[in-house]
Amino acid sequence: MPRTNLLLLASCQGLMLSCTSLTMATSALVGVMLSPDPTLSTLPLGLLYFSIMLTMIPASMLMKHFGRRVGFAVGGTAGFIGGITAALGIYLGSFPLFCAGSAIFGIASGFGQFYRFAATEVVDPSYKSRAISWVLAGGLVAAFVGPNVASWTREMIPGAIFSASYVAVAVFCTGVVLIQLFLRIPKPSSEESSGQKRPLGFIITRPAFLVAVLCAMIAYGTMNLLMTATPLAMHHRDMPFASTAIVIQWHLVGMFAPSFFTGYLVDRFGVLKIMFSGALILISCALVALWGQLYSHFIVGLILLGIGWNFLYVGSTTLLTEVYQPAEKGEIQGINEFLVFSATALTAFSSGYLHHTLGWERLNQYTIPLVCFAVCIIVLLGWQVRNRQPQVA
Repeated sequence: MPRTNLLLLASCQGLMLSCTSLTMATSALVGVMLSPDPTLSTLPLGLLYFSIMLTMIPASMLMKHFGRRVGFAVGGTAGFIGGITAALGIYLGSFPLFCAGSAIFGIASGFGQFYRFAATEVVDPSYKSRAISWVLAGGLVAAFVGPNVASWTREMIPGAIFSASYVAVAVFCTGVVLIQLFLRIPKPSSEESSGQKRPLGFIITRPAFLVAVLCAMIAYGTMNLLMTATPLAMHHRDMPFASTAIVIQWHLVGMFAPSFFTGYLVDRFGVLKIMFSGALILISCALVALWGQLYSHFIVGLILLGIGWNFLYVGSTTLLTEVYQPAEKGEIQGINEFLVFSATALTAFSSGYLHHTLGWERLNQYTIPLVCFAVCIIVLLGWQVRNRQPQVA
């Protein structure tokens, strides 16, 4: 049963991230076509991530009281509505309607962020990091499905480029809803629903919590800033959409293929060493972008961006699960996701503007100090753990 549940959760992750990867590859380009101002091209993505941010805490609390299956079904339904709304917006040439569809899909994506936490609830605690990795590995499907579906359906509806692509989003989200009929996750226990809790202020001031949340924010924010700007940067250099789709596809391979062994690496070398490695790989991504702007630079840089995100994000998630007790799970997971997607929403809102005003090279330059900060706090936490200082976690 645990393996079946992990497979189903990985399938949900694959379907939802196929929608996300399709959106990442197309949204900014649709924004350029529909928006009255090129600096607003990434506004739909910004609204998507802003919606994710607002969904995090309510979604976590809903699932705490009614269970994961109910929450995931609600999310899939929202994704269906969002996909149809976005498709209609493109068909009618309405930028506001396309933005609305993106925001509604953000609700679905918000619920989808909890698949990896659900994985930890159907396995033995000693396998938590591996369960997180295996469910995230479902996103490897998205690396090939999302961008390719975007290419195949790009002109399927005459005069409405990418409209059919968002109909595909609605179809994928329908699949998420249907999978819930077969998913078996234990309902929240009495300890989780009404058990004793420590003061919230005590938990969120622990060094381990702060490092987990800050590193997850930096991992997702940096990755999203550069990934969102990539289609614009390649379009600016007159590269065809097919090339952009391939770059996004291999970026997603970099994001999710390592998940087949990240959990093992965490168990073998320790969570902080994997997080440290991820941060260094993110810095190398920016250095590749500064080295050149040929097609090869985009592919190599975006693969490194994905791998760095995977190591830092999986590590941060694993570290977070060591901070809370069962009764504290709903609040702490919700706060973590809210903060992570606050950073992600900010980068999505600003990516188009920053690329338009600063350019691709300077955009990459500005990510380096941020990731260096992550390196510093990981090293500091590691030093505290080695010296057995109290109240680290």
